[in-house]
Amino acid sequence: MDIEGATRAASGSSIAPFEEGVAELYETLLVPILFEPYASEMAIVADRSKPGSVLEVAAGTGALTRALRATLDPATEIVATDLSQAMIDVGAPSLTMSRTHWMHADAQNLPFAPSMFDLVVCQFGVMFFPDKLKAYGEAKRVLRSGGRFLFSTWGSLSANDFARCVDECLASLFPSDPPDFLRRLPYSYVDPRLIKADVASAGFEAVSCDRVKLTSVAATAHDVAAAFCQGTPLRREIEWRAPEHISEIVDEVAERVGSRHGARPCGGMSALIVAGRAP
Repeated sequence: MDIEGATRAASGSSIAPFEEGVAELYETLLVPILFEPYASEMAIVADRSKPGSVLEVAAGTGALTRALRATLDPATEIVATDLSQAMIDVGAPSLTMSRTHWMHADAQNLPFAPSMFDLVVCQFGVMFFPDKLKAYGEAKRVLRSGGRFLFSTWGSLSANDFARCVDECLASLFPSDPPDFLRRLPYSYVDPRLIKADVASAGFEAVSCDRVKLTSVAATAHDVAAAFCQGTPLRREIEWRAPEHISEIVDEVAERVGSRHGARPCGGMSALIVAGRAP
């Protein structure tokens, strides 16, 4: 398929709004493939400090929120926040238990008074913060003395099989202008030394950074392709290049995923789990 030729022919076509359908696909496809396995790990780590109050930032549609609610003491108050109202609208109905609250909030400018929480937690969100140090400073501000800051960030693209496969396929489809979302954002904050230095410079103590490798399993190769290409900002990058060919591109990516990882794809994942203590 001549994707780049089709792109030039369709260059005058309109592009669907970014939010349209993305949050739903993110929840139904990307969450079980990538986020739920790490949510279970993060919730176990979170429970070690027995927090009475938890603030989650960049909660998305609530993969970690649900794991926290299932793992932490039922009396623990959880406030889940995200910058995207579309994500909240999809996630909030999935978790309506008492002591669980959803709010629209910016991690870099939190609408909370100082020293309100025992734990601030974020799963795979820090990579998207334009000013990470400001966000880390906000986390420290709203934590009580001795409170914990806990977050995860993906490892390198080369260590995450499905993401690497999708990225390589798109690069072959768009050789002169490959979509670079995956390597530019979610799989870009990967250096443990830099991450620990950033967290320490925000004022946290006893900063740790542990690599956790897990396995991702998807029902079909098409689920993997659709999850990445339609349930993330890759969708906008693909539609900008080939606005009328998204379904064909998903099929091409699915074929590549299936040939590499099988009809029921299984791939390795690598992430860093970072923790620090507020003085």
